[in-house]
Formats: sequence, C-alpha cells, structure tokens
Amino acid sequence: MKSLDKLKQATERLEKSGIEDAAREAETILIHCLRTDRSAFYRDNPIIPESVLERIDEFLDRRSKKEPLQYILGYVDFCGMKMRVGKGVLIPRPETELLAEEIIKTVKRAVLGVSLNILDLCTGSGCLALAIAKEFPDAQVYGTDVSEIAIRYAKENAEINSIKNVTFLKGSLFEPITELLIFDLIISNPPYIKRDDIRNLQPEIKDWEPLEALEGGKDGLDFYRLIIPESRGYLKDSGCLMLELGISQADAIRELAVKAGFKDIYFKKDYAGIERILIARNILK
Repeated sequence: MKSLDKLKQATERLEKSGIEDAAREAETILIHCLRTDRSAFYRDNPIIPESVLERIDEFLDRRSKKEPLQYILGYVDFCGMKMRVGKGVLIPRPETELLAEEIIKTVKRAVLGVSLNILDLCTGSGCLALAIAKEFPDAQVYGTDVSEIAIRYAKENAEINSIKNVTFLKGSLFEPITELLIFDLIISNPPYIKRDDIRNLQPEIKDWEPLEALEGGKDGLDFYRLIIPESRGYLKDSGCLMLELGISQADAIRELAVKAGFKDIYFKKDYAGIERILIARNILK
C-alpha cells in the first residue's frame, strides 16, 4: 500500500474513534513509523513494507483507545529537546515550556552568575530541570520526584540529551536534599488539578497519565501549601521561587506566598491570558 492511501485510511479510522485532530495525528504516526520526514513523505509517496504496516496499525489501534500519542511515539519535543515519555510519567505541556522560558529570562535578568544551584521539585520526566541545565551548563541542577518511574525517565532524558550538570533524586519534595544545600532558584510544576475536576478531563489524561502527578487535593493547592513555606529555608537571600499554577489559583497562591514571607510577588500570564507562573523572592534583610 502506498503512503498517501494509508494516510487516508488511517485518518478515517482515527476520526471514527473520536480523535479531534485525526489527520495530523495519522500523518505523525505514518511519518514516525516510516522514519522519514514530511517533505519526503508527500513527495515520494513510498510503498509501505508489510512490517511497517503492521506497526502503523498497532499504533492506530492504541490511539483509537485514547492512549496519548506521546506515549505511543515514546517522546515529546520540549524546548528543542527530545524527551522520552511513557506510562507512569506526566507528558510535558506547552505551559511548562513557558515556565522554562521565563526561568531562563529571570536568571539572565538577575545576573546571578554561572555557579548557580537550582532545585526542580516534582521533576517528572525531568523536562524543566534539563531545559535549565542545558541553558546554564555551569549551574548545578537538582530534580526530585516521589515516583521511581519518573526518576528513571528523567535520568534517561539527561543521557539522551547529553546533559551532565543535573542530579535526579527520588523522594518527596525537599526530602532527598540531605546535603546542606541552599539554592539560588527553586522551581516546580506541581500537581494542581482539583480532585473533583479529574473526572472531567480528557480520557487521554485521566485514564492514562499518572493521577499523582495531576491531582492537587480538594482545592488543587495541597502542594503549594507544602512547597511555598518550606522553600524559604532552602533559598539564598534574594533567591527566587517560580511555580506553575492552574486557572484561577493566583489569588490563593499569592496569599500563601505573602504569609510565608516572600517579597516581590508577581505573576506572568500565559498565551491565553491566564496567570500561570508565580515569581517570588526570598528577601531576608
């Protein structure tokens, strides 16, 4: 079968399964399985070998059952890096890319120097820690996560992307930081979805991604109540705390930050105009 004929068939199959962007996803699956690029795919319209057809059909079957495309392909692009992902680890989102970009800007604006200590809590696939470590190769970046699966993916992603200045540690939040480490920057994309909102999420999320990486308790703020006060003890004077947050959480999180003693508290909006990133400074004097 020729590629463009298979593309039409694959698109129809995904459409029948209720996949929203069926044409784009079918194209992605075929190009991935053929190990080609988009230009060559449409220019050459190659005949698909039987073994590759079987693999394409397997991928289409998995996607029809609402398994996330990123899990099926085994990777996601994040800040110019290929990040391995699979069942048991949260799929990096564009909002977290925005957080990475804002962290990089903040560090450069602050002129903090190159010998930085940076801590990424709830590191997951390691995407955030690795993006920062890649940008600042003289910094030492630490990432912690309670999930053994997540830590395994994070270490693999460091190896795949040849990033050496990052250390991933298994444990809850600050628990694995046993050394007397003080950080210039603490960052996190913690679980922040309200418990009762989980059931309303897309099947790709609620049925496949790890719930412990999504749910933030009854009001979505459980992790912020833990991270914000405790982080002050791990931050240098004028050190910065930067957190991703969910929709309509800014006011409550500002209150937590003020109560914990942070100064210069402000929020950055995402592309949809949602206050998505907390930035707060640990002013000791």
